[in-house]
Amino acid sequence: MKFEKTFIDGLIVIQPDVFPDERGYFFESFNKRKYESGGISFSFVQDNISKSKKGTVRGLHYQIGDYAQGKLCSVILGKVLDVAVDIRFGSPTFGKYFSIELSEENKFQLWIPPGFAHGFSVLSDEAIFSYKCTNFYNKESERAIIYNDIDLNIDWKIENPIVSEKDLKAISFQQINNDFIY
Repeated sequence: MKFEKTFIDGLIVIQPDVFPDERGYFFESFNKRKYESGGISFSFVQDNISKSKKGTVRGLHYQIGDYAQGKLCSVILGKVLDVAVDIRFGSPTFGKYFSIELSEENKFQLWIPPGFAHGFSVLSDEAIFSYKCTNFYNKESERAIIYNDIDLNIDWKIENPIVSEKDLKAISFQQINNDFIY
């Protein structure tokens, strides 16, 4: 299992050891001891799964305060472009984003600690996206940045995105509060 740091402090790409044979494959999707040795020492309290069709954009979501969440993201079926935006005031990469393709083929995972807005776009006909959370969902603590924010300029790798009405009402990056300090 490989843990690879990205250019944004705190974001880690995990490449599991996959053991294929004539029956299919096997890999550990999580092992507390290995993840702790790779720099991920958070406890997870909630697992979420979403199914989406091609062209869907979900995000950019985050929670604040006592309900801030870290997320361990992976794809069970299909392929997505996973995106994390640094919203930690004072960070040298504040306002920058990291994106990576997560797929059932590569089996990569992305660790996103608290202090990031998160979203993904679906690049395959459909995708089943899975993520472990370090905190419970709390509606009052939920926040969102508009996916097509001009300052972030994220290339979602799709045309004519399908976005929920709720996500279309999200605020701009310039409007976020300093809920996270680096």
